[in-house]
Amino acid sequence: MKILFIGDIVGSPGRHAVATLVPRLRQERGLDMVIANGENSAHGAGLTEATVGALLGSGVDVITTGDHVWDQKGFEKFIELEPRVVRPLNYPAGTPGRGSSVVNGVAVINLVGRVFMPPCDCPFRAVQAEVARLRQQTNLIVLDIHAEATSEKMAMGWFLDGQVSAVLGTHTHVPTADGQILPKGTAFITDVGMTGPHDSVLGRDKQAVIRRFVTQMPQKLEVADGNVLLNGVILDVDDSTGLARSIERIRA
Repeated sequence: MKILFIGDIVGSPGRHAVATLVPRLRQERGLDMVIANGENSAHGAGLTEATVGALLGSGVDVITTGDHVWDQKGFEKFIELEPRVVRPLNYPAGTPGRGSSVVNGVAVINLVGRVFMPPCDCPFRAVQAEVARLRQQTNLIVLDIHAEATSEKMAMGWFLDGQVSAVLGTHTHVPTADGQILPKGTAFITDVGMTGPHDSVLGRDKQAVIRRFVTQMPQKLEVADGNVLLNGVILDVDDSTGLARSIERIRA
């Protein structure tokens, strides 16, 4: 099975890149599934019913999120109705939505890190129980760990090596060069990068960000619009074992 995972989609430029490139990539690369982190798809912060609809309509099968999942008013109601959108599994019990979903025979899990991030339940303990549950349904399991610290994401990769198909890092918007297959067969990368305007600072207008650093004064950080790129990885996963054969970085 070939799976495309797309890194953090930022605003309308990121959504446009997905709409333009995903149909072409599905055809050219023979993709069986597309997963995308969409937590910045609405004006650079959060999601809405409309942005989710646009991404699903562009060929995305499952949308993961992160610490900005509730930034848009009312999304907590919509997420209850849409099983193709997952929020971090390790949010407290009773949080709206779901932390994993099985779509087209592939289980997708979302986690949020705790290092330099808002307080949350332990991602390691939460995912251990969830992986055991999901493996009774499928051995094709892809995990998006939305975290700040590279060490936390790397630790999660080693923690789950051989138990899931892939552990893929998101959140920092900067792609890393450590894509690899771990010894027991799990694909891993610390961060897949960002989909959106790259003439920017993490997707935001660079001059406004510079002014904030220089003056230490508040600035309105609008989504930038220059040099729009899609960053992600393509996984080749063995259907029978659920283990990865390869991981390839995509920048388009």
